[in-house]
Amino acid sequence: MTQQNVNLGDIYKAVMTSEEFSRLSAFIYGEYGIKMPEVKKTMLQSRLHKRLRELNMTSYKDYIEYLFSKEGQQIEVIHMIDMVSTNKTDFFREPVHFDFLHSHALPELLSGDRSNRQIKLWSAGCSSGEEPYTISISLCEFMEQHPLLAFDYSILATDISTRVLKTASEGIYKEARVEMLPLNLKKKYLLRSKDKTSPTIRIIPDLRRRINFHRLNFMDNAYNVPDSYDIIFCRNVLIYFDRETQEKVINRLCAKLKPNGFFFLGHSESITNFNVPLKQLKPTIFRKI
Repeated sequence: MTQQNVNLGDIYKAVMTSEEFSRLSAFIYGEYGIKMPEVKKTMLQSRLHKRLRELNMTSYKDYIEYLFSKEGQQIEVIHMIDMVSTNKTDFFREPVHFDFLHSHALPELLSGDRSNRQIKLWSAGCSSGEEPYTISISLCEFMEQHPLLAFDYSILATDISTRVLKTASEGIYKEARVEMLPLNLKKKYLLRSKDKTSPTIRIIPDLRRRINFHRLNFMDNAYNVPDSYDIIFCRNVLIYFDRETQEKVINRLCAKLKPNGFFFLGHSESITNFNVPLKQLKPTIFRKI
C-alpha cells in the first residue's frame, strides 16, 4: 500500500458513517463472532482511529477499502481485530476456581494410579497472560504442598489478539498489576525491575517456559491445537458472542477436553439450555460427561 503524508488534523476529523459501521460490524461478527450493536459505533470509531493515524488515512471509507483489499485481508485484519477485541483480566480473578483446583480437581486427577503424570491445561482466551500465569502459580503451590503427588504440567494459552499475546509471552507487567498478590507469592514467582521511575515485574522463567502462547480464532470450524486437555479455562470471553455462537464454541472446546475433564466459565456466563457435554459441579464449574 502506498502511503502519503497527510494533515494530522484531517485524520482527527474522520467520522465513521452508519453505513461504514454496518459493514465493519457485519464483518467482525461474521469472521470473529464478536457482537457489534449500533451502540458500539463510537467505541469502534475510537479504537480504529489509531489505525487511521498509523496508515496516514483521513477517512474510514479509505480504511475499509484497504481492509477488504487483498493486501488488507493478509496484513491489516490482524491489526484491526487487535484494536477491536476487549482484553480485561487480573491475576487470581475469580479465586473460587483456583480454590477448586486445589481442593477437588488436582487431587482427583492425581488419585490412584494416575500419579506421576502430565497435567495439561488450556487457557482459552488468555488475554495478556494473567490467567495462565495464575494457573501456573497455583499448580506450583499445589506441588509444593503435596510433594508425594509427583506430576508435571503444561499450559496452552490462546487468544485472537496478537498484541496481547506478545505481552503475555514476555510476562512483564506494571508493578501495580500484582499489588493484590501475597508477599510470599511475589518473592517466589516474580522478578522486580531495577527501574524505580517505571517499576515493573517479570514472571520467573520456570513459569514462562511451561506456557505455550498461540493465536486462535474461536470462529474457526475446528481448533487446531495439540493434544487433549484435563482442564480448560474459558472465562469472560463468551459474553461477547451470541448464544448460538457460545454453544458452538463450547462444543469445539469440549472436543479437546478429556472425558471427565474440568471446564471453567466466567462468573457471568451460563450453559443453561445449551446442548453441550458438560455437567455442572458448582456455579461456573463443570465436568465433561
